[in-house]
Amino acid sequence: MKKSIKETKIEKKILEKLDGKIKNIAEMMFEDEEILTLQNHANNVSITRMGYNDHGPVHMKKAALNSIIMFDLLKDSGVKFSLQREKAGTIQDSKISVFIASILHDIGMSVCRDNHEYLSVNLAIPIIDRILKKYYKNNTSRRTIIKTTTIEGIIGHMATQEITSIEAGLVLVGDGCDMEKGRARISTIISDGAKPGDIHRYSAISIKNLRIDKGKRKPIKVEIKMNEAAGLFQVEQVLIPKIKSSKLVPHIELCAIIDKKDRREYF
Repeated sequence: MKKSIKETKIEKKILEKLDGKIKNIAEMMFEDEEILTLQNHANNVSITRMGYNDHGPVHMKKAALNSIIMFDLLKDSGVKFSLQREKAGTIQDSKISVFIASILHDIGMSVCRDNHEYLSVNLAIPIIDRILKKYYKNNTSRRTIIKTTTIEGIIGHMATQEITSIEAGLVLVGDGCDMEKGRARISTIISDGAKPGDIHRYSAISIKNLRIDKGKRKPIKVEIKMNEAAGLFQVEQVLIPKIKSSKLVPHIELCAIIDKKDRREYF
């Protein structure tokens, strides 16, 4: 299945941040025909049928990249992940659950929009089993814990379900941070009139850049630059509720800058 240049570049950026078992898992998932088909068809349903933003391979991989960047910032700051703190798994196990959940979180969009997080879980479970049985062949207990944490990340990405792990919170916020204008480019080009959900498209067009970096006061800083105030919808109605629903509020600085003049600090 042919990939776009943008998709290939994001894959390369992700792989540069991984090593060992998780890198092998990522390489396998990036070439898995079932995953690629589900991701591409999710985009067909989202963009072509519904006129929504990108919910396909580029978005899911961008969400994974965001989550991995934040994961590493937390690790470097000494923050313990839930599996690590509970002695239920290693840091690598936590990172694997975050990555797999991020890559699969929107595959339910290949069916429909409403409750797609539940559909994503249903479609993802056999894939998760297939991956973990290969890389955790002789450790049923660890495999089961990673599986349930991965499912929590998928079902929690819409902030409709309470999540309890830092791992799932990273999936939730990593998804919310994919809001730059490129995500709405295709749906805007092919639009043939007003449709439900247009506010997501128009507000995303206003976002010039989102940067995730080390914070001054907290481990993670998310800085969003936008051309006009319409982009605040993405920040205040999409991203902030996701951050508040995660376990990451104590670890994130968030600010939005509107056309270099109006700077708003949220956390």
